[in-house]
Parts: sequence; structure tokens; C-alpha cells
Amino acid sequence: MESWTGVSSSNEALKVSRKWLVTGAAGFIGSHLVEELLRRGQQVRAFDNFSTGSHANLEDVAERVGDEPWQRFELCEGDLRSPEDCALAADGTQRVLHEAALGSVPRSVEDPATTHASNVDGTLNLLVAARDAGCERFVYASSSSVYGDDPELPKVEAAIGRPLSPYAAGKRMAELYADVFQRNYGLPCVGLRYFNVFGPRQDPEGAYAAVIPRWTSALVEGREVVVYGDGETSRDFCPVANVVQANLLAALAPAAAEARVYNVGLGGRTTLTELFSLIRDGLVRCGVDVGGVEPRHEEFRPGDVRHSLASIEAIRGDLGYEPSVDLVDGMRRTLEWFLAARSASV
Repeated sequence: MESWTGVSSSNEALKVSRKWLVTGAAGFIGSHLVEELLRRGQQVRAFDNFSTGSHANLEDVAERVGDEPWQRFELCEGDLRSPEDCALAADGTQRVLHEAALGSVPRSVEDPATTHASNVDGTLNLLVAARDAGCERFVYASSSSVYGDDPELPKVEAAIGRPLSPYAAGKRMAELYADVFQRNYGLPCVGLRYFNVFGPRQDPEGAYAAVIPRWTSALVEGREVVVYGDGETSRDFCPVANVVQANLLAALAPAAAEARVYNVGLGGRTTLTELFSLIRDGLVRCGVDVGGVEPRHEEFRPGDVRHSLASIEAIRGDLGYEPSVDLVDGMRRTLEWFLAARSASV
């Protein structure tokens, strides 16, 4: 099977075999990173506690890459909140891609302590483990939520506002810890602020599912779609293939990229009303009879940012990042995967 990512295969640095640690490897983004690294001949240690990730995601990776690459895969089940688990996971690895986190702004508002334990304490534990293991580069997932109440568009890395949720505060604290570890201990760190990532393997279930899989599932199953607010809230929706590209570039970039945090998005803005139409019309083209369906609107949720748009000039200039999958193609791939996965499960 072909890779979903569209990442160029010409990167000479990926022709050298390394041992990678991918945290949150059984999750949405983590499983795509595992898949791409195995395709590139790399050795991968996956670290996950399966609180939100799934064995099914890793089974899908195994099927897609085939037997020989899968021999280079190692599963290390554990919890970021345990320093001992983190030390075992990091031991003997050279590059860390830290994707594990407890996502969702609403969940963090309802239960800030649990979000902090996973996203801040967990990241600190992993930084210590990576330092002690002598890792060569620590790439970590941050979030566009750190821009908070700053009204300027597009979002530029140097200008952030006040966090609007415990989730956003935790992501900002993780950035600060990474910077401190680079300056105090010489652990090379690169942060990536993700803007609304979507794609295959994104879980549509649960109260805190991301908007694209949640709406897709609701439309296919004949349930009501709820839009919070007037529908003019906008986001920079980014196909997961571009996030994989950004992680590999950050992990292999020259030292000048270290101690930096970069936006990862498409550099475009889509309203929730436009997004709903894109999903609905895409499903219609796939043969799903939802052409006349309209969403129901409810009040805005606390902690939600009104508008978000990434400036990708810094990551483009420093790392050579160039989105390889646009919104329309990314949505097509996502809907096709969702319908195929749903058909296989019934």
C-alpha cells in the first residue's frame, strides 16, 4: 500500500537508520509517524498507554507497511506520568517524536488536573528521560491554542496572547520546559504548533472527538450535527500528511532549528459553515444521501478561540516545509478512509 503522507523520499538523512521513540504511537498522528518511519527503513519504539490510542491503529500500520518493515517495530506500553516508564522508553533511542497528550479544550476545562498531569508532568518526565538517554533531538507537539486571546491573523510564532483553557496553558508550559532543557542541559528541542489536524484514523467516538470525524460520523449515521456558535468561527484545518512531513523535517533539521517553535498548518482559513458543506458534499460524492442536511446551532463553548490561521513562513524558510496535501484532497482521503473503515466493521 502507498503512503498517505506524500512526503518526499529524497531526504538523504532518512537513508541513515536510527532508532526513534514515538510517544502516543497508537493514536491518530502517532500512528502515521510510525508508518512513515517504518517505510523509510527506520527502527521505531512505540510508547503508549492506550487511554486514547488503539491497538487497531497499530494493526492497520502493520498491514499497510508489510512484514519486513514491521520487524523493526517495538511496542513499549507505559504511561508518561511514570518517570520509570519514560526512562525505559527513551533508553537507547536517538530521536524522540513526542505526540502523546490528553487532547480537547472542553475536557481540560472540566478536568484541568488530569490534563495537566498528562500534558505537563508527562512532558517533563519524558524530557528528563530523553536527557538522561542522550537523545540527539526531541521534537514535540504543541498547539495553536497557545495563541489564546491574541487577535492578530495570521498567527506568528513570536506573538502569543493569554491561554483560554487549561489545555492551552499546559501546551505553553511544555514549550517553556523544552526551552529550559535545551538551555540548561543541551537537549536539542524543536516544537511544532499544530493547527487542527485531520485525516485517516482520527477517532470519531467519544464526547471529545475532533470536529471532522465527529460530524462525518453523525452525517453517515443520520444523527444531528451541532455547530457551536454562528458558524463563522474559523480554523486552519491541516491534513495529517503535512504534520508527518513537519515532524521529519524538524527531527532532521540543522542545529539552527533547535530551541525554536514552528506553526504547522496549511496557511488557509475555513469557517465551520464551510467545513460542514465540504464534509456533506464530499459524502454525497461518495454515495451517502445527506445532500439536504443542515446543522443545528448552539451557544459558543467556553475556552474556544474565535479564529485561527497559521503563518507558515518560518517553518517554510527554516525547514523547507511545503504542504503536500491540500484541504480538498485531505478531506477526500479522510472520507474515503472513514467509509471503508465503517464498512469493514459492520
